[in-house]
Amino acid sequence: METSETSEPLVARHVLEFPGGYTRTTGPVIGRFLTELRAGRIVGEGRVLVPPLEYDPASGEPVADEYVEVGPAGTVTASAWVREPRDGHPLDRPFAWAMIRLDGADTSLVHAVDAGTPKALAPGTRVWPVWRQQRQGHITDISHFAPEVTRIVSPIRPEYRIQAGGALRTFLDGIRRGVFLGGRCAICDKVYVPYRASCPECGSAIDQRVELPDTGTITTFAINNLPDPRAPEVPFVSAYILLDGADVPMIALVGGVPAHEVRQGMRVRAEWVPESERTLSMANVRWFTPTGEEDAELS
Repeated sequence: METSETSEPLVARHVLEFPGGYTRTTGPVIGRFLTELRAGRIVGEGRVLVPPLEYDPASGEPVADEYVEVGPAGTVTASAWVREPRDGHPLDRPFAWAMIRLDGADTSLVHAVDAGTPKALAPGTRVWPVWRQQRQGHITDISHFAPEVTRIVSPIRPEYRIQAGGALRTFLDGIRRGVFLGGRCAICDKVYVPYRASCPECGSAIDQRVELPDTGTITTFAINNLPDPRAPEVPFVSAYILLDGADVPMIALVGGVPAHEVRQGMRVRAEWVPESERTLSMANVRWFTPTGEEDAELS
């Protein structure tokens, strides 16, 4: 008879630690680079190497002891996006490790770039260093780099008042009563709605007011996918509606029907708010809803 034994694996935990931190000398070249960082400057050396090196990586020759200030801005030549930062990373949000060619330098520096999204960090992107307030002479004195400011978002909220003229007040007074008022031109024999004091075609004064029904036909429309406090839902439809008896259409919302079912020629009727809630405003008409009639033929 065969038997088998299952045993837990033997695991020993080891820790390699340097109490007080691993310390090494920087040498005159890197020491100078870090000292300049502490002062808020970035320098290179030789042809121009950033960070500076004691020996040229191509020829192996000692680098001349001549330091040149570079940057502070630079250009991204390549990058790798970090979606999930880990402990010890310079940022606690998604960022990129990038090769940055600082202005005046011949080599690239690797550092973190806070771009917000990888799409904002294409090769050629210009970036600037973000310095720490307290610096100690370390590469982390540069907290990270950030793309150049190429656009700003400014809150805009103009507030103004418009005083209604006589014609508009006449029209809105009709809306408050639940009536669409138009004006008939005696010369052109056309009915315009909203009511206006002069004919837009011949310029003659309009004296005759016409009460129009609250039914009409959709002549053209647009489906909107952005929220609007006046709309019944999203997506919603705004349409030009030719009221029965009018010669020009007026714009209004369409409700009571799915947006994809709205069509040219659809017959609609105004849906009014309760009379007790009406004011001198087009808000008295919530929107137009289908009447259920056959579609009208548009000429």
